[in-house]
Amino acid sequence: MASESGDSNMDREMILADFQACTGIDNIAEAITLLELNNWDLVAAINGVIPQENGILQSNFSSEASQASMFAPPSQSEAADAAAGGTVPHPSSSSSSSSPPSSSTSAFCSINPSSRHIVERQPRMLNFRVDYRQRSVELVLEEGSTVGEIKQILETELGVPVSKMQLKGWKAGDVSDSTLLKSLHLPKNNSLYVLTPDIAPTASTSKNSALQESLNQNFLLVISHREAQRDYSLNFPGSRTIQEMTLAASGISYPCHHLSVCRRSSPANAQEPTEECADVHMISDSEGDDFEDASEFGVDDSEMFGMGSSSCRKSPMMPENSENEADALLHFTAEFSSRYGETHPMFFIGSLEAASQEAFYGKARDRKLLAIYLHNDDSVLSNVFCSQMMCADSIVSYLSQNFITWAWDVTKEANKARLLTMCTRHFGSVVTQTIRTYKTDQFPLLLVVMGKRTSNEVLNVIQGNTTVDELMMRLMGAMEIFTAQQQEDIKDEDEREAREMVKREQDEAYRLSLEADRKKREAQEREEAEQVRLEQMRKEQEEEKEAIRLSLEQALPPEPDEESGEQISKLRIRTPSGEFLERRFLGSCKLQVLFDFVASKGYPFEEFKLLTTFPRRIITQLDPGSTLLEAKLFPQETLFLEAKE
Repeated sequence: MASESGDSNMDREMILADFQACTGIDNIAEAITLLELNNWDLVAAINGVIPQENGILQSNFSSEASQASMFAPPSQSEAADAAAGGTVPHPSSSSSSSSPPSSSTSAFCSINPSSRHIVERQPRMLNFRVDYRQRSVELVLEEGSTVGEIKQILETELGVPVSKMQLKGWKAGDVSDSTLLKSLHLPKNNSLYVLTPDIAPTASTSKNSALQESLNQNFLLVISHREAQRDYSLNFPGSRTIQEMTLAASGISYPCHHLSVCRRSSPANAQEPTEECADVHMISDSEGDDFEDASEFGVDDSEMFGMGSSSCRKSPMMPENSENEADALLHFTAEFSSRYGETHPMFFIGSLEAASQEAFYGKARDRKLLAIYLHNDDSVLSNVFCSQMMCADSIVSYLSQNFITWAWDVTKEANKARLLTMCTRHFGSVVTQTIRTYKTDQFPLLLVVMGKRTSNEVLNVIQGNTTVDELMMRLMGAMEIFTAQQQEDIKDEDEREAREMVKREQDEAYRLSLEADRKKREAQEREEAEQVRLEQMRKEQEEEKEAIRLSLEQALPPEPDEESGEQISKLRIRTPSGEFLERRFLGSCKLQVLFDFVASKGYPFEEFKLLTTFPRRIITQLDPGSTLLEAKLFPQETLFLEAKE
């Protein structure tokens, strides 16, 4: 029995050691309690501590098979030791054992062979989406990693040196490279942004900057009409368009470029060219580059340089005479999606006033910046800005999280005038005048507006000739200003709410005090009224008794003289107060006369009873019509009054 008890204790010690090794619970008392709750079933106890999705390996082996080894194969040195008759060292009992495998290579706990095999608790993994210009990188790291490790991975993926990399988007603000992700208390999914102010823009960005410079230059086009054998010299600014493309972006030579124009023969001569679509072919004499065939666009040669109008142009971003601003914004959003794709900022559908209310006038914690996007199809920068800036994943995500984005199309003068009227009403004449000063080629514009207590302030006006990095930095700069103001507003709002709460509590306490005083006063008034009523009733009763007493006293027959020759009964009556009432009555008097006499002295028949001393008799129970002689109250008798119960 002692041997069995010793083996049982040894098994429990081994199970306890394995349970602590696999769950990380150092408190022995807590571990024993958990095991006892599961009847020392190791797998059941660990299943109760470690969630099932973390990798509890279920065993279908019998209790006999569970005695075998159910963990990773031993190393060569351990196998040699086992072959020599030794035992594989327990990981908790030897510090010289090999280091445990990482979580990515093995998920098993090394436990005693007599216990069932289980899986270690997996570390928490965090997902990161990092946007850099036009690229996005998906990362998955352990919670124990550092910010510097993320930058090292991004250096490999993006080719950006860590020293020139700014990793933004942390909820806690800027963090150092040595900061542990665990200390930031991050959610499972996170979005970050990489900014590289010290690195020159990409080739496409450089090309965009060069294009902006070319827009301000004048181009001389020498056009040779072959059929008429005439030459035309035309001067145009770089912003003049050939349908969708500007001269600056078309690749022609600067400052002078030679062109020739002729009518191209059509393979089907039966079909005459229409009035709108002249069949004109323009050939560049420089390196044989061809311009787009004007017939594909349905325009004549003058219209090809932006000097005419065409019914073949793309539909406008916003109808010109829309009565409802919400309908105009719906049309704008649909057209924007049609041109540039579904990935774009979520435009607010409604009036500018409604967008301002949504952004500025809620709770301080819920307020946002207002981003007003102003589109102009006549600007060469519109397509580039919309496709590369407004549709960049990082910009879309940042605007969606931190801004209310409202848009308007100012291509048509009527729509522009309508916008200026709205801006004057909501933001004042300064903002309106600022918008007026921008030329068509400087559009599109992105106005960042912050709401203040007294007025709304335009923090930034971002023009179309910018890059994704610069746009993101300017948005984040505005966000920093807004966050500082928002923290002050939250503090003021919390203090105001605290004051209002104290005031409400004081008002409620005062109301309750008034209510208690009112109830107390009403109770006191009711009590006083009751006392008055009772007093009045008492007086009325006393008056009634007094009236009855007087009437009885007046109705009494006169007291006979002792010397009269009639039979006289002399009665002596002791009252409850100890006083005595004495009177002479004729022996022939009725008992009712005696009762009336006693009542006239304040002792009514209804409240008192009249008794003889010895033998004890209750006179008031006798017939009031009998005489004193019949009641044996003659010639004299001593009686006493007693209150009825």
